[in-house]
Order: sequence, then structure tokens, then C-alpha cells
Amino acid sequence: MALILDADSTARRLGSPVLSGGRRRGGPGTRVRAAARCVLAGWTTLVLGVGCGGEAPTDFRSIGTGGTGGVYYPLGGALASELSLADPGRRYTAEVTGGSVENVNRILQGQIDLGFALSVTVFRTYQDAAEGEAGRRLRVVAPVYPNLIHVLVREGAGIGSLAELRGARLSVGSAGSGTEQTSREILASQGLDYDDVDEEYLSFSESAAALKDGAVDAAILSVGYPAAAVLEATTAGGVALLALTPDEVDALVDERPYYEPARIPPGVYPGVTEPVPTVAMMNWLVARDDLPDEIGDALLNILGRERVNLERVHPMAGQIDLAALDRAPAPLHESALRFRAAR
Repeated sequence: MALILDADSTARRLGSPVLSGGRRRGGPGTRVRAAARCVLAGWTTLVLGVGCGGEAPTDFRSIGTGGTGGVYYPLGGALASELSLADPGRRYTAEVTGGSVENVNRILQGQIDLGFALSVTVFRTYQDAAEGEAGRRLRVVAPVYPNLIHVLVREGAGIGSLAELRGARLSVGSAGSGTEQTSREILASQGLDYDDVDEEYLSFSESAAALKDGAVDAAILSVGYPAAAVLEATTAGGVALLALTPDEVDALVDERPYYEPARIPPGVYPGVTEPVPTVAMMNWLVARDDLPDEIGDALLNILGRERVNLERVHPMAGQIDLAALDRAPAPLHESALRFRAAR
């Protein structure tokens, strides 16, 4: 069984408050995190065999994930474990973050090394940056899996189409997330914006709870399936997935190159007996252009040949297709260029 070499999850198990909704600075959470890292260092020594005449890793690398109710978080923890085992000179940890936008911003600022991000975030960041700006340093290292847009509606809210989100109490995702960017685009495709809804910036888990409690009428989640938060919201009843019409799908796909038609398959969530039409976009692992090539090489090798442990953590890992590098929304990292050329 693979050991998750993830100081954040260790801190959470030890009772630290740092993972409940953000990374706190100072106070008891910091002390617990420090203790967790000390424990983790011992685990790393045991697993990697560096205690018998060798030295513990001194090169620490971090992976930005997302909230605990999505796929980024568990997959990022598993990836940190696999990279730590494959690259024993470094130690990798997975960090809970606000998602795509925060991950990309922190990568460009040099605060984290790798991060998960949606196509829309990667595309907009690179395309909107002028020459010489930090955004032009963003690079795609690997594709991960497609995110499907889940539009969840509370039964009795009278919402049967995207246009009927007007006036609704709508969870648009965490601030600084790809879901929040996606929510803006979904509303825009119907001629709506935040002035037309009562928006709430909720994480996936918070969205599920708010739907069940009747605190919001609808929620937009951009996530792979099955998503824990969607399962939570739909299991108790009273919450359903909204099927997008062909016109609604076309309004998104025709104007934006990173969307494609998709369907949420039957049986994935309670009450879903027929395919649910929606749209999808790819998730990517991204970095800055100065990420060491050997880190990119190790990552691509895990995703291409050694991902069985990732699939045990979440079935979405089984949808990884490295051929998607051909349609990356930003320039490829050097390691990805070599990998693609060698295929």
C-alpha cells in the first residue's frame, strides 16, 4: 500500500485546523503542521531508506490541489506520495487550495511548484498576459482528466434551464477557483451575470450542505465524476442534476475553444438513470517554465505508466490520456515536449 507523503493530510489527522477551509499562518495550526512534518520526515526516512548512511531529502516541492470535496485533493495527495517514492531526492506535499485560479497564481509567484488547473484558467492566464508578464511563464506539464459541469438544483426552486438561474441563490464555487470562472461563463452564455443572481462563493462541500439545507437554490460545480460533494447532495434526495439543452451546450462550445459536449453517465449518482447532457473541459497539471525537467519526467512517467495507485485513490485517474497534450491550452513544458516527441 502506498504511503501518502502529505504533511497537510498528516496535520489534519493530528487535529490541525489548517485544512478546514484555508491555510492559517501562525498559532496552534502552525505548530501542529510543524509536528506533522517532523513525523512525516521519519516516515520518509523509513520508506525511502535514507536512514542507513543516506540523507533525508532537503528539496521540498508542493502541489496545489483544491477543496476536500473534489477530485484534485485526493488525487494530489496520491501524486505527492508517488513522486516522493519515484524521486527520493525530493519530498512532495499536496496543499489544499481554492483551486485553479489560486494554484496558477501561486505557481507564477513561486509559492508552489505544480498545480491542478482547468483549461479555462490556463488558457485565460496565458492568453491575457502581455510579453514580459508572469503569465507568459505558465507551462502545461500533463493532462489529467476531464471536468464535467454539474449544475445542481434544489427541487421546488423552479429551475429547469440555465436561463432560469436568474434571481436564484446560486453557489458559484470558491473564490479563486476554476469553478467560479466557469460559473461566470455559464451565466454569460445566457446573457446573465452576477447582477442577475444572488451569488454565494462556496466550496464543493459547502455547496452540498447549502443545497440540502435550502440555503441556496442551485450550485455549479466543475468536477470529475463521481464527486463526493455531488454524491452528498443527491443521496438524501431533494437535489437533482440539471440537463443542459442542445442550445445551451452550443452556446458554450461555439464561443469557447476549451469546452466540449459531454454526458454524465447513468448510475454515477443517485437518481441518475439516463445520461445527463452537459459540457466538459480538461484538467491539467501546470508549472512555471523553470520547473526542473526531471520533475516533469517523473510526473509524466507516473501518469503514463505507473498510475495504478492513483486509480485506487480515485477512478478519475483511469481517464488520464496523455495524448491530450496535443490540445494543451498553453505552451508545453520541456519535459512534456520531449514526452510527446517520443510517443
